[in-house]
Amino acid sequence: MKKILITAIAVCSLSITAAQDGSFSGGFESNTQWYQDDNGLDEDGDGIGTLAPQDQLRSNNYFKLNYSNGKFTAGAQYEMYQPSPLLGYFPEYADNGIATYFANFRHKGLDITAGNFYDQFGSGLIYRSWEDHTLGVDNSIRGIRVNYQFTDYLEATGFAGNQRAAFELSEGTIQGFNTELDLGTVLDLETSINVGASYVGRYQQSTSPDPNFPATVNAYSVRSDVYMNALNFGLEYIYKDPDAFILGGSALNGNYSDGRAFLFTAGYAVPGLGINAVFRSLENMGFYSDREAQGNAFQQQTINFIPGYTKQSSYAVNNIYVYAPQALLSPAEGKAGEIGGQIDVVYTAKKGSLLGGKKGTTFSFNYANWGGLDATFDVPNNTYEASLFSRGDRYFEEYSLQVYKKLTDDFSAKVTGTQTYYDGRVIEGGTFVLNGTAIVADFLYELDKGQSLRLDLQHLSADADRGNWAAATLEYAFNSSLSIYVTDLYNYDITEIHYYSAGGSYTKGRSRIAVNYGRQRGGLICVGGVCRFVPENTGFTLNLSTNF
Repeated sequence: MKKILITAIAVCSLSITAAQDGSFSGGFESNTQWYQDDNGLDEDGDGIGTLAPQDQLRSNNYFKLNYSNGKFTAGAQYEMYQPSPLLGYFPEYADNGIATYFANFRHKGLDITAGNFYDQFGSGLIYRSWEDHTLGVDNSIRGIRVNYQFTDYLEATGFAGNQRAAFELSEGTIQGFNTELDLGTVLDLETSINVGASYVGRYQQSTSPDPNFPATVNAYSVRSDVYMNALNFGLEYIYKDPDAFILGGSALNGNYSDGRAFLFTAGYAVPGLGINAVFRSLENMGFYSDREAQGNAFQQQTINFIPGYTKQSSYAVNNIYVYAPQALLSPAEGKAGEIGGQIDVVYTAKKGSLLGGKKGTTFSFNYANWGGLDATFDVPNNTYEASLFSRGDRYFEEYSLQVYKKLTDDFSAKVTGTQTYYDGRVIEGGTFVLNGTAIVADFLYELDKGQSLRLDLQHLSADADRGNWAAATLEYAFNSSLSIYVTDLYNYDITEIHYYSAGGSYTKGRSRIAVNYGRQRGGLICVGGVCRFVPENTGFTLNLSTNF
């Protein structure tokens, strides 16, 4: 496979080089941090209790270069993590070299890629390969991908390859097939009805003495999405073949359990009102390209995509206790999966109305609730019984209401209230269950010549863990390109520690530079509902990015 890929890319590259016209595109991103000791042994003794790592200066760097010419495109990404990756990232990234590369050919309905590629089937519950530098995730597949558009209403995609694992490849080989049919077009309906079906399989050689050990694990999905004027809804069901149970990083012989998932989404939108709802149930849906990578803390070698459907917030106190999905089977912890969902409502009251006032008012409400499946466990034998639509213990519940109002042409305010129930024993392996109430007030004053001043005041009252928190941010924008800020998150109840930060950013065209100095609170960091743990640390940070 490797020889075929190298040959295909070389042929495409020679063809492109021989051509007279074409275009380059790409980008560079660098995230660098200089860690410092902050162990609380100074005179005031208020440090966070950390020492700088042995590699005190660390940097994650990405350089991407693509070349396009007519029907051909080729590209590569060079990555350098020197001398080590940033704290909280997969340690095996400690290297440098060409991490991903590809060659692509498109002609009419045909689309062929050799090398690394990203894709998603349906919602991603069965398969999604993606990249996010913030999380340190790159789950691209290196192999062959073929997509063919048969008609304007029917297409199919097939692929085979190995998944990226830092600068290596997964031991398991992944293959998949997906088809999409626009049934509304076929039947000439005013209602749009899209149906799809997918297959994804993993083959990984086994040395188990058990002849029934599942070297090949397949997953199948069917789904449908319907769009009717203001209303839309979707259904998806996934079944995964029995897979080995992993205990202490090793597969157990004779412990093979299948998995399944169900997803329902609905939306309603008219001028001034938008409603979105999602319901999802998962049972044993961890799916990895290396079976023994199951449950790793760095989100490496995940075949499917399972985000946490909760309210996403940029405020510090709302990001202390966030929900991380519980898709893995763990009889010893009483876990077989999860069940729950969220509803999000946005309503804008018109200008001149009772609620809208002179400038109008926007109300945003979110409710999320997640719990475990109602299951019985045989811990000594690591087996269980569960129903996909059963409900067990509550893991997470949250209500939030946000009111945004423009008070004058130059001044606006946003107030958010959040009530959270958080079972830290399940979500992060802690020893506490918490109820918390957060209030945030965010004010923006727009000055002349593109300048603005923003202030937010935050507070979290919590009855467990580290108790109460207060936070504030002051940000000044000189114009649309240059801004500076200072922020502080203070646990005044238990630890009396300030997590402060000061910095700024400058943007010019497609380039941006940002610098800051401060403390990073340890815990879950989530992007788009996907979370990873980061350790507490203190230091200088420099971020550079440019695109061309």
